[in-house]
Amino acid sequence: MPFLRIAEAEFDQSPAFLRAWIALEGEPRIGAPKPGCQTRKYRRTLDDSGVKVRDSHESDRKITDFGGRTPIHLARPACLPGGAATHSTSRSRISTPNPSESPWKPEERMPQVTEAAVMAALSTVQEPELGGDLVTRNMIKDLSIKVSSVAFTIELTTPACPLKDEIESRVKSALNPIGVESIDITWGSMVRHAAPRTPEQLLPGVKNVIAVASGKGGVGKSTVAVNLAVALARDGASVGLLDADITGPNVPIMLGLDGQPGKSEGEKILPLSRHGVKAISIQFFVPAGQPIIWRGPLVGGAIQQFLRDVDWGELDYLVIDLPPGTSDAQLTLAQAVPISGSVLVTTPQEVALLDVEKALAMFKRMSVPVIGIVENMSGLACPHCGDMIDLFGKGGGERFAREHGIEFLGSIPLDVTVRQGGDVGVPAVAQREPGLAAVALQNLARTVAARMSVRAATAAGQPVLTIS
Repeated sequence: MPFLRIAEAEFDQSPAFLRAWIALEGEPRIGAPKPGCQTRKYRRTLDDSGVKVRDSHESDRKITDFGGRTPIHLARPACLPGGAATHSTSRSRISTPNPSESPWKPEERMPQVTEAAVMAALSTVQEPELGGDLVTRNMIKDLSIKVSSVAFTIELTTPACPLKDEIESRVKSALNPIGVESIDITWGSMVRHAAPRTPEQLLPGVKNVIAVASGKGGVGKSTVAVNLAVALARDGASVGLLDADITGPNVPIMLGLDGQPGKSEGEKILPLSRHGVKAISIQFFVPAGQPIIWRGPLVGGAIQQFLRDVDWGELDYLVIDLPPGTSDAQLTLAQAVPISGSVLVTTPQEVALLDVEKALAMFKRMSVPVIGIVENMSGLACPHCGDMIDLFGKGGGERFAREHGIEFLGSIPLDVTVRQGGDVGVPAVAQREPGLAAVALQNLARTVAARMSVRAATAAGQPVLTIS
């Protein structure tokens, strides 16, 4: 069967021309060729309209488009003169097609990317947690456009937002159809107050106060509070931690803090800092090992002083580690500051759930909003087979949340790294190789931050019980 071979092809400096060496080697259509069948080389210059080589006997077939340039249409030629064949042949004819049939088409231009087009596209992107679009919520900042590349900042309501990936995916889906080829997103944040500020408020620079409570000791409340604060700080928030467990202060050892606080120019106490968290505790002011045997009014007075006389500065979140029970410390806080939300901590067994129910009732009576409940020590992963061992039962916290109509914030498994880190002042979420519990605690912090953002956006704060 005759065939065509491209022997050499080269392009002129001008894109309007194409030079090609074409070698045509013929064979008889029937039977074997006789000796003497020759190969001839043709050099042709093809202009913008292209060149076609036709066989008078057969229809054209496309051989190559030379990398997107003018296509060459070549027919199967008969054996060239100089050799005998068993059938008659005719010479191939090179013809130039009508310019109107030119395969060249003007390059299609991409639509110009404008600020108006970008903002219109982003106005279709909904904020998954708060609702409403990014433009209406004034979350798009510092927009810059360069040809088909776009850069801007998305200002979130918390640096610990758990939905960044979802928002980024929605943004790309909205901008790609208008011709945007490159998107550079910078994440910013502006944490808002979850409750209105009042003239008599002791913490004017603190935007959100989060209380961590259990109603019972020994369920890991302080561990949750410390890791919650550190996780928020590692996500970029400014965070403080108040150890309100006056008779059993554990925050200093869990954060690895030692020494005494200093004094500011305004004669206020300067909290100590570690892992990006400002912390204050009664343990900083008493000798190691000395018990604190105080009556209720003294406990309340100490908490008042921590709120009034500590220079907290500007904080996005102040996490308060409450003592077990339902007594003076909780009442003092409810009087002094508007608590933005509370996190309840329990373990799966019934004896812990009985006490956390009392803590829930206390917060409801004081009109303190409850963010949800977290189940600590929910299971132990076997180091040999990986199966979960339910040392304290299973599902108690989730069942409690369902029965009382509050959100279940998740389960935190038993993990030896939590205990090890707590003993040496390196919380689980700050360790180089986070374990299962650290991942759960980090997710807890982001969920709490998201719920606080929703509350700040949709509510004006809850009333606070005033007791005279």
